Amino acid sequence: MKQLLYLLLILIFFTACKSSSVIVPERKTEVDTDRTKHLIAQLIHSASENLGIKYKSGGTTKAGFDCSGLIYSVFNSYNIQLPRSSFEQSKLGLIIDKERDNIKKGDLIFFKTNRKSQINHVGMVIEVSDEDVKFIHSSTSKGVIISSTKEPYYQNSFVQINRILR
Repeated sequence: MKQLLYLLLILIFFTACKSSSVIVPERKTEVDTDRTKHLIAQLIHSASENLGIKYKSGGTTKAGFDCSGLIYSVFNSYNIQLPRSSFEQSKLGLIIDKERDNIKKGDLIFFKTNRKSQINHVGMVIEVSDEDVKFIHSSTSKGVIISSTKEPYYQNSFVQINRILR
């Protein structure tokens, strides 16, 4: 009996001495997930409002966008600060496995289209299916358009997917 009482006193003592601030791993709640999904839908809608706008090197407005300028402007309109270049944007967030099961709407998709070792093109994923990933971006020849990873040009230059919003 004395031993049990002694153990209880030790337990109470050490419990009372421990720090009151406990670090708990962050968990996504349904509310957080719903907010993120809603924000992603808004980002896709905002980007889609720019379909047909011409390409302009260095452009970040409806007068013309380059690829990273489109992504930069759309995210900035929701107070999400991104770097200005596609290469710098490719360093943000979590790099996602390129399997279609892992890719989600709102992810950024990156390409090396200039036959160099550095990423130089970015778009935003707007649709994922078993066969395809569709993304919105600003192309030099057609301006803001929706393209597919099934297109040989993008299939051959596809590099990575980054998740900015989790």
